[in-house]
Amino acid sequence: MKTKLGELLDFPCPLTYKVMGVAHPELVDQVVEVVQRHAPGDYSPEVKPSSKGTYHSVSITINATHIEQVETLYTELGALELVKVVL
Repeated sequence: MKTKLGELLDFPCPLTYKVMGVAHPELVDQVVEVVQRHAPGDYSPEVKPSSKGTYHSVSITINATHIEQVETLYTELGALELVKVVL
C-alpha cells in the first residue's frame, strides 16, 4: 500500500526537519535562511555534533501549511552545499 506524505498530514501542523551536514559555522545560518523564505518565523534550531565533531545535526520545527511547502523545503535544504542528509 502506497501512501503519500500529504495524505498523512493534517495541515496546518508542526513538522520537524533534521538536517545533517558538515560541522561548519555557516550550516545553521544557511538552514534558517532557507526555512525563513518558505515559513517565516522565530526559530531556535537545536544543534548536536557528531561523536567525532565532523558533522552537525540541526533540528528545526516549522508550522507547515501545505504539502508543497514541505516538499520545497526538503528540496532546497538538500541542495545546500554543506548538507549531506535531510530527514
